[in-house]
Amino acid sequence: MQIRKSFLISGIVQGVGFRPFVYKLACGNSLAGFVKNDTHGVELELEGEAENIHLFEEQLHAQLPPLARIDTLTSKAIQLLHETSFEIIESSSSSAHFKTALISPDISTCQDCLHDIKQAGKYHNYFATNCTNCGPRYSIIKSVPYDRKNSSMQKFGMCKSCQEEYTNPLNRRYHAQPISCNNCGPTLSLWNLQTKTEIQTEDFFAEVASYIVDEKIVAIKGIGGFHIICDATNDKVIAKLRAYKNRATKPFAIMCKDIGQVRSLVSLNEDEEALLLCKEAPIVILKKSAFSYVSLSPLLAPNINRIGCMLAYTPLHHLLFEHLKAPIVATSANLGEEPIITSREAIFEKLPFVDFVLDFDREILNGIDDSLLQVVDGKVQTLRLARGYAPKVIKLPFKSEKKILAVGANQKNSIAFVMDENIILSPHIGDLDSLKAFEYFERTIETFKGFYDFEPEVIAHDKHPSYMTTKWAKEQNIRHVEIGHHLAHIYACKAEFGLKGAYLGFSFDGTGYGEDGTLWGGEVFVGDERKYSFKPIKLLGGEKAIKEPRRVALSILFEKLSLEEVEALNLACGNSFSHAELKLLHQSYTNNLNAPLSSSVGRLFDAIASFSDIAQTISYEGESGLLCESYYDEDREESFLYSIENGEIEIEIVEFIVKGNYDKKLLNSMFINTLVKIILDISKREQLEVILSGGVFQNKTLLSLLACGFEEEGITYYSQQKTAINDGGIALGQAYYYLQNALL
Repeated sequence: MQIRKSFLISGIVQGVGFRPFVYKLACGNSLAGFVKNDTHGVELELEGEAENIHLFEEQLHAQLPPLARIDTLTSKAIQLLHETSFEIIESSSSSAHFKTALISPDISTCQDCLHDIKQAGKYHNYFATNCTNCGPRYSIIKSVPYDRKNSSMQKFGMCKSCQEEYTNPLNRRYHAQPISCNNCGPTLSLWNLQTKTEIQTEDFFAEVASYIVDEKIVAIKGIGGFHIICDATNDKVIAKLRAYKNRATKPFAIMCKDIGQVRSLVSLNEDEEALLLCKEAPIVILKKSAFSYVSLSPLLAPNINRIGCMLAYTPLHHLLFEHLKAPIVATSANLGEEPIITSREAIFEKLPFVDFVLDFDREILNGIDDSLLQVVDGKVQTLRLARGYAPKVIKLPFKSEKKILAVGANQKNSIAFVMDENIILSPHIGDLDSLKAFEYFERTIETFKGFYDFEPEVIAHDKHPSYMTTKWAKEQNIRHVEIGHHLAHIYACKAEFGLKGAYLGFSFDGTGYGEDGTLWGGEVFVGDERKYSFKPIKLLGGEKAIKEPRRVALSILFEKLSLEEVEALNLACGNSFSHAELKLLHQSYTNNLNAPLSSSVGRLFDAIASFSDIAQTISYEGESGLLCESYYDEDREESFLYSIENGEIEIEIVEFIVKGNYDKKLLNSMFINTLVKIILDISKREQLEVILSGGVFQNKTLLSLLACGFEEEGITYYSQQKTAINDGGIALGQAYYYLQNALL
């Protein structure tokens, strides 16, 4: 029986080879009709034998292209038109409702395209080779539907050969919007930054490789912005880079030629290898190998036993590695905490220490950093949601009646948009401590509003009155709602797993604004009520204490001991201050002068780092935790004594310290073991499924030990995997808390 059906399909179905896939299926099943993009997704009509249409629907779900994802599919029978052919027609841009077509993230170069650049022909050594299965997406798009005219490829006219591929539904480059080749696409240019002059060369990649070998610093344009590149084995050039960037110890990520090179540098398991090789090509945090075949510079990640590695993910990177033997530093080109730089002019203006710049003339419309992930107990954990993974869509089991904007936290900021049954997460924006960073935050909001014709009806934000996001939300002439920072952490995990109801939630981080006006960071919730919390510590000097673990250690000592007793202990935390400074700090403690209270577990890590004298000051967030983890000894099972009374958790650190019988490994091992015991103790008391969220749970050792403990006790736990477990997930939690608590 002949029938005709219409289909409306939403999900990631634009710019991913979905329409040619549908074309092939329809033709293969002798069906007539059409397929087209619109502002909601894809519209499809099929006409033919009913059994053939049924077979088409089965194949549609079973044989999706690698980058495509169907979220919703609705269909209905319509009137026969007696058509005899199937075609792909032009996209529709008219819309009576706001746009909902989802935007695909940027994807690393596929093997087919890598094969093309090595063969004779128009793609030979072409740095911007791509197809429907790979290449730039989010970074070049202006608006939906995702068509060439709505991207930064609009100015590049296709040559006859590319036009033929672009219009052939059976070609893998059919409607690949960034399609181009050596004859018609973007072109490279090489610049001497010191003289501001363009360098003429016949082989850009050999030339740049020679600079890297010659201890030069090069800025290279990638998909979402510029990387600063140099030799990862050369102490001298990395020391120079650290000095120029004023980056004392924060780790640099490296880029490797292939998986074989990574294996020669680090200890790598199957899960980590699969993550490195996946189409998203993130930076993966890996354990340094004690038997490396290549001498990486110790200045890459000083004092810690982990390093971030990623594989070459664009044709440009692959072509460069044809002339390099060693891995390279590949760190985001920016100034301080400003966003990643996307133009050569900004490199000239802001990074005068760069020697050379490799640029190309395809504009980056939406800057985006590299994603950062690690594998913990066989599960992926997201530390930075960016290139390859974002924009990220969380499907809701219901439809929101309002359009909601959640603006996240001040550190590791990202934002979230609620539309219909979707929560759409932006890529990582970063810390909003500079004017440029905040401008990037505002620009990202405007970008997504433009994508989706989105105007928020409600803004969800943090309760911290000093957050730039809070101030911005309150300045808008839109209804705004405050949501607690640490509950937002818990609800971010709930959103990822679609959880409802009461859970035992451990929300541990560095600093967040508490419901009582103090600084929280070691909170345990039963449902939405805080039931347990670590005993607050006075942060001597306020913000200074976050950068100086010695101040936190002193505060813990002052809680139990007199000034004279502290001085007599002869600990490094006290020895780094003069007697006069110690006296002033003790007065500050006694009189509560610039000494805000904090229950933060992150600050306890600081104290342990100071007591074990592995860090008295730190240069980046989370450094103490990484250092403590590096000193963990899996053979040490000791732990501190602790108490849990009236909901207050107190660890007897001072009582152990005064005995003086410890070394660095013992002290750090004891602390992590104690946190594990406390979490398992409370979990057994409450008999609820557990949620772990917040930056402290980026500690791989802590989370691995907890996973083993929960398994032994038969306790089910949830910890974010596909969304950021740190403050990068706050916007998601704000949105989901708002939705779940019927604040609409």
